[in-house]
Amino acid sequence: MACAQVLLVEDDPAIARSVIYTLERDGLAVTHSLLLSDARRQLGLRAPDLLILDVGLPDGSGLDLCREIRTASNLPVLMLSAHGEEIDRVLGLELGADDYVSKPFSPRELLARVRGMLRRARMHAPAPVPSSGVSPFDIDLAGQRISLQGRQLQLTRREFGLLADLLRHPGRIRSREDLLAAVWGADSDSTDRTVDTHIKTLRAKLQEAAPGQDYIVTHRGMGYCMGT
Repeated sequence: MACAQVLLVEDDPAIARSVIYTLERDGLAVTHSLLLSDARRQLGLRAPDLLILDVGLPDGSGLDLCREIRTASNLPVLMLSAHGEEIDRVLGLELGADDYVSKPFSPRELLARVRGMLRRARMHAPAPVPSSGVSPFDIDLAGQRISLQGRQLQLTRREFGLLADLLRHPGRIRSREDLLAAVWGADSDSTDRTVDTHIKTLRAKLQEAAPGQDYIVTHRGMGYCMGT
């Protein structure tokens, strides 16, 4: 099995060296960016399995990059901050970061957090979508992207999760409970209404990309399925 790929965005050389040494010693592959601009370039070249992102960087705030990522991806994000201020932690988590570590921190603690996040990501990753050669959808699980008829869809991470789950079960009715567990997690406080709302916005994006087509079928009182 290929080792997990980690993108580290950190401008402090000493901290970066310590993190890289700890992660690589544990068998992880690390790419290091000093600036947000290079991090965006790296993300465009290849989606990592996990992002370690400093809040304060010379060319901007890591919070802005976290916000950008969360508009279209559920890439695991671990935030770092030199401030240790609650406002950074709250903002980071509200913007969709999966975990948060304040500096100074123990490299071993960081490794434990990274390992836990990678483990959870593997558990909740959608299974590969069978390819029949005629599907109008093209799904890139590593990059968290889905295209319809060659046009990349601009999906939020929840919309991506819903569509990936429906594509994984073509023609099978998925109850709202199934979708909640698959996309939000079994311990989520979200409700059936949350699923309905996201399905509505997902439908609108699919119809915008392919006018006249309605790929998601509603089965009243039962759930949703991807039409065949």
